[in-house]
Amino acid sequence: MSEIPFTLKTRNSILEVTLCKGKANVVSARDSRELNVMWERFRDNPDQRFAIITGKGEKFFSAGWDLKNVAETEESSDSDYGSGGFGGLNYPRNLNKPVICAVNGIACGGGFEIMLGCDIIVAEEHATFSLPEIKVGVLPDSGVIKLRRRIPYHVAIDLMMTGRWMDAEEAKHWGLVNYIVPKGSGMIKAREIADTLAAGPPLLYPAIKQVLRLTETVSEHEAFKIHDACSSVEAVNRSEDIKEGAKAFAEKREPVWRGE
Repeated sequence: MSEIPFTLKTRNSILEVTLCKGKANVVSARDSRELNVMWERFRDNPDQRFAIITGKGEKFFSAGWDLKNVAETEESSDSDYGSGGFGGLNYPRNLNKPVICAVNGIACGGGFEIMLGCDIIVAEEHATFSLPEIKVGVLPDSGVIKLRRRIPYHVAIDLMMTGRWMDAEEAKHWGLVNYIVPKGSGMIKAREIADTLAAGPPLLYPAIKQVLRLTETVSEHEAFKIHDACSSVEAVNRSEDIKEGAKAFAEKREPVWRGE
């Protein structure tokens, strides 16, 4: 019987995903396809507005690709990992809902790449990061694309070509991590962030993500054209919430967001 690759828990409008396969929370191609389906369901579920992803235990967030499975099967680096790539967060289609990552230990290889696909990253103080694919002759697919867009070129290429490890402090220095928290409190901080977001204007989060995603690689002039054409931006501009925000400010009270 195959191991369950992840577990799900829903708390109000927040989906919590815990990677849990093996000692290192690894992911095979089959597991990745299941994660893709899960993220697509999350995307399409109006009752789930935010997600948190973490790993089981205290040692690993995720070691990424299940190399034991690779050695025992015909799985390869170009296997079918699902429409959104490895883990479902490399290039998800139209996923405009915020995803928070609680890194509770080692995030290496594909685990590091799953983290790169998240929006807000909380790292416990003992967390470490690496793209060690160079040592097993594999290209860090998401790493070569996403990592360079997150941190300086020379730092990114050093990490990918040497496979060296980076601690939480260095990751925060380069802007890969938003918060560093004590060991064992990653999910506490992630839930705190999710609750803060849940109290905010519902229409704004998908608008922010959609605009950022669609304008990441275009000129500023072109970016404004895309911004003006985004359906999520139009939804914000035509909403009752935008009126409520202004009214609440004038009346010196907290706004009551309706998401419409």
